Amino acid sequence: MAGVMERTLGILELLAKEAEGLPLAAIAERLGMPKSAAHRLLHDLMRYGYVRQAKEQGDYLLTTRLTSLGLGFLSASGIVDAAQPLLDRLAHSSGELVRLSVVDGNSLTWVAKAQGARGGLRYDPDMGAVARLSCSASGLAWLSTLSDEQALGLVEEQGFGQPEDYGPNAVTTAQGLVEALALTRQQGIAMVMETFAPGMHAMAAPILRSGHCASGVISIAGPGFRLTQEHMHSLREPLLDVAEELAASTAASGMLRRAHY
Repeated sequence: MAGVMERTLGILELLAKEAEGLPLAAIAERLGMPKSAAHRLLHDLMRYGYVRQAKEQGDYLLTTRLTSLGLGFLSASGIVDAAQPLLDRLAHSSGELVRLSVVDGNSLTWVAKAQGARGGLRYDPDMGAVARLSCSASGLAWLSTLSDEQALGLVEEQGFGQPEDYGPNAVTTAQGLVEALALTRQQGIAMVMETFAPGMHAMAAPILRSGHCASGVISIAGPGFRLTQEHMHSLREPLLDVAEELAASTAASGMLRRAHY
């Protein structure tokens, strides 16, 4: 039987994916707990300001308290202040979405971005998402700094992303992952085409100081008709330059400095 902490975190994680909220019965069913237990935990979360009801006896939703905590942590870490000018510069020169992700234990989380597209199709996903390591350019860039054994262990723990959920070229086998990592190490960057989302291409470079583990990843992503393979090759050096500058500035950010595998 799940403990109180596990159930409470389960409720928060579930509601984080449901912007319109969920009724009590749906929350209890999806988390496999009695309605009475779910109601008690929701009542406690409401009392502490993390959950609210849309109306009397209505659906339960997250408040902005968790968001405020996360934004406060990022602000205190200094990571956005240190990285944003570099992200803005790369976004302007590439004309596409540039994102910064940080290594957090066994996962990689996107925490800052800059949008370079001024018109047409704009790829602009939410921040705070955890990268699917086997499918994303960011995930492959980070994994390429580890041994194949470490990389496979992390992907097996998270699970391979499937083509029907990501792009048609998503890696789904250990052998495919090892081959993708070998190519990434050879190129110095990860380049993927339709592995994370249909029609989308991306490239990424690890933020890596000599003698240290990678602390994060810088990436460029956009629609394939603009971010072609030829265009990605032309952006390789600018991307690596920003990754190197970010690595040199990690002393300004406790989050990047502490991140490690």
